[in-house]
Amino acid sequence: MKLLNRIAILVAITLMSLNINAQNKNATVLTIAGDNISLEEFENIFRKNNRDSVITQASLDEYMELFINFKMKVKEAMSLGMDTITKFKTELAGYRTTLARPYLTDSDMLNDMMKEAYERLQQEVNASHILIKCEPNASPEDSLRAYNKAMEARKKILAGEPFGQVAKAYSEDPSAKDNGGDLGFFTAFQMVYQFEDAAYATKVGEVSMPVRTRYGYHIIKVNEKRPSRGEIHVAHIMVKEKKEPNGAENAKARATEIYEKAKAGEDFKDLASKYSDDGSTSKTGGELPWFGTNKMVGEFEDAAFALQKDGDVSEPVKTSYGWHIIKRLGYRTMGSFEEVEKDMKSRVSRDGRSEKTRNSFINKLKVDYKYTYNQKVVDAIAAKADTGIFMGKWNLSSKELKQVFFTVDGNKHTVQELYNQLTDRAKIRTKFTPAEYVKDEANHFAELMLLDYEDSKLESKYSAFRLLMNEYREGILLFELTNDKVWKKAVSDSVGLEKYYSEHKDKFMWAQRKDVVFYTCANSAIAKDVRSMINDGMSNSEIAAAINKDTQLNLQIEEGVYTDEDKDILANVPNKTGMSMDIPYNGQVVIAVVKEILPPGPKKFSECRGLVAAEYQTYLENEWIKELRSKYTFKVNKEVLYSIK
Repeated sequence: MKLLNRIAILVAITLMSLNINAQNKNATVLTIAGDNISLEEFENIFRKNNRDSVITQASLDEYMELFINFKMKVKEAMSLGMDTITKFKTELAGYRTTLARPYLTDSDMLNDMMKEAYERLQQEVNASHILIKCEPNASPEDSLRAYNKAMEARKKILAGEPFGQVAKAYSEDPSAKDNGGDLGFFTAFQMVYQFEDAAYATKVGEVSMPVRTRYGYHIIKVNEKRPSRGEIHVAHIMVKEKKEPNGAENAKARATEIYEKAKAGEDFKDLASKYSDDGSTSKTGGELPWFGTNKMVGEFEDAAFALQKDGDVSEPVKTSYGWHIIKRLGYRTMGSFEEVEKDMKSRVSRDGRSEKTRNSFINKLKVDYKYTYNQKVVDAIAAKADTGIFMGKWNLSSKELKQVFFTVDGNKHTVQELYNQLTDRAKIRTKFTPAEYVKDEANHFAELMLLDYEDSKLESKYSAFRLLMNEYREGILLFELTNDKVWKKAVSDSVGLEKYYSEHKDKFMWAQRKDVVFYTCANSAIAKDVRSMINDGMSNSEIAAAINKDTQLNLQIEEGVYTDEDKDILANVPNKTGMSMDIPYNGQVVIAVVKEILPPGPKKFSECRGLVAAEYQTYLENEWIKELRSKYTFKVNKEVLYSIK
């Protein structure tokens, strides 16, 4: 009994602390000119920028000062109406569309699709198919006709006729006439999703029922399944067969000769550059992008994956393009799910799987928002459509236009909305009948409105999204105003720049500098010759011509005005004019001739314009902040602020 009481007290304390925390999030931590900023907003930004730091009162105070400056700039931008400009609204809307995407999908279904794809990528399927074409918007009669034809072909296969023979007789895939429907090996993402789904679900040796894709109905026979080959990186040398007498024999002989040179150790890149007929790769040593299954012609792919280790070179391989000598450069298997998760998400979002996640999400929204759809109303108005609907003409009565054909969260949507949508269009190209077109568009329109409704509630449903959108909104405003007030002005205000320079010359000073010539010699013997030539009064060009007669590596000459920080070797050069002793440096010998020592002094404006602009920018920023702090009142609630700690 005592234990139960203690648990009850702990639960009560926990709930109370959660309630206090929830209240704290909404507490005002800062007020600027009457605008209250919540602790939640401040803490969200503070923690993003102080992930690994120990939180102290001092760190909170320091960051709050920066936050006040930031918020005052945003306040100023809004007071100038910058949030009402079309350019700002368009840019923010574009960001919002991107940021909203993860919230407008079934995340559970998306994760399932990603994991399914990852598992399938571990395996490759060899299959053959028969295609009976059928348009996605085909009539029920045409769809049934195509389905029955596919079933007819399947029955012949099950009765014992060879698949390839039936494929040549029935398939409407043009390649079937040559390959009997053989697709070779493939893996996830390489076929339309419905086809892939059926192929992976069908056992080896079995023939699927008709599978509908956007191309029509497919009969799939799975011939083999094997573990994934992974990805390989190769270079190749290609020899084309020329259209001449003995062209085939000559090409094979030439490829064999090149292979023998590679086998003997000649550089593969050089061989590719000299002999490869693949103009797109010969200049890069024959190197090809990484590839996996079903990316190259079968003979090339098989030969490449047969190479056992990096550096191995294949014997000449014949393909429809010619003869190839292949060198393996690298090989990799797929990383862990965590390593490829981001790529999986991107590929799933572009694949047919995205339609599945979208439909799942819409179905969940229909339940959440008590969605209703009046099919009878849609059928009735669709029956009144004729071919004029494709030209934006649709005769409906005012009574029909007022009818409700779907509701979302109690909000009624009338036929008038759909009417406006369809009659605004003109010359719609579709194979639908007018009635089918209206029904399809009505359903599509209702689902889009459902998604739009969810989109409109994201800020209220998800605080993370609301805070992120606020960051983007304020970030755009801050960028535009700071650009006008500081960055652009610091670069373009020539008068202000020069005035700032003249008043702060002490900030832009040269340290002591040396006007010096460096003679970097390959060894001490060359340095001796160079020293003698300098003493003889020879010019630098004459010295270089004499010393580098046989090779350009004997001597390099460099001259200029440098500080000790510019050239670390100056630390070894005496602080006086004249020629130095030999200075060993990076395995060579350097002679330094100091022509003049320039004392410390102010830089010319032309010599430090970039530095002046940077300093002037900081000055403008500080002056602007002073102006804003005198313009807007503010108050920090320290008690709320320190509650973060």
